[in-house]
Amino acid sequence: MNCCLRRSILHPPQVPKTTAASLTTRRSYAFQAAAPPIHQVFNRRTKWLQKERAASDVENSRVADYLKDEVAIRLCDRLLDIKRRYPKVLDLGANSCNIARALTRENPDLHPSQPVSDPIATRIDHLLAVESSEALLYRDADLEFNKHINMTRQVLTDEETLPFEANTFDLVLSSLSMHWINDLPGVLAQINNILKPDCAFMGAMFGGDTLFELRTSLQLAEQERRGGISPHVSPLADVRDIGGLLQRAGFKMLTVDVDDIIVDYPDTFALMQDIQVMGESNAVLGREMGGIQRDVLLANDAIYRELHGNEDGSIPATFRMIYMIGWKESEDQTQPLPRGSGQIDLKDILEKK
Repeated sequence: MNCCLRRSILHPPQVPKTTAASLTTRRSYAFQAAAPPIHQVFNRRTKWLQKERAASDVENSRVADYLKDEVAIRLCDRLLDIKRRYPKVLDLGANSCNIARALTRENPDLHPSQPVSDPIATRIDHLLAVESSEALLYRDADLEFNKHINMTRQVLTDEETLPFEANTFDLVLSSLSMHWINDLPGVLAQINNILKPDCAFMGAMFGGDTLFELRTSLQLAEQERRGGISPHVSPLADVRDIGGLLQRAGFKMLTVDVDDIIVDYPDTFALMQDIQVMGESNAVLGREMGGIQRDVLLANDAIYRELHGNEDGSIPATFRMIYMIGWKESEDQTQPLPRGSGQIDLKDILEKK
């Protein structure tokens, strides 16, 4: 088939003449936004791509899940202190369903008085696991633990906008996903909204001092080799801020605690490889694109060993976990006694010990 391209000549349209009497003046008005603009720190699409790539390497990503599995177990252990049944539970930012795997563990109660205990999943009627990365969410859909819990997987295009009605869930869990949220106060407020009255939100996220060894050594290495620094480790919330954010979102009876998990690696290259396979690489907006230069990596490894290295030649990496619990307000909820109403002096108890 023959095609011909012909250049056409466009004649300008005839504009009618206007007189002074026909001229009108339009006035525009400025309206204040309903809410302040959200400060964007992380590139959500970049984080989605990182998770998709990590999940595509199934075997290595499963091996690198040791940290997420451990944190999920420690988070779910807190449910042992709450004697309730949960008809509907939400796992927000489920990753590869690490929480579901932790809920199906046998004998989760390690107290000597309970040598045999039922899995926590026996107290959950239905678990909804939501995640933005479909490949990561369904990575372990064929494993054995799926048979021991009634679970549904759902892909969310945006984890910062929860498409659920108010008063829907009896419990909301989130493990190692909220540190990538741009609007953390807004997401916490949405979680409070979708919870039923007198129901809890339990979450775990990386804290501010996570990977401080890598952060400091990279900065020194770049300063030495390039004469400046660029962000390679994402900014994280501080434990002192979490309580205020939960209170601002409307939660009551707050509990916030910190736990440091230290993992030893043979070198910094193994550490950064595991971070990449976890899907936890840097996703800060405005970061320097491309890989870190070879000379900077070598200098970073030497500085890391000099400042933080172990005697056996390995290097430690600190992961600071912030665990949080908040309850949605209810009229019949247990309330703390008024200040000054206590009848026992804590000083007397401590002196007896």
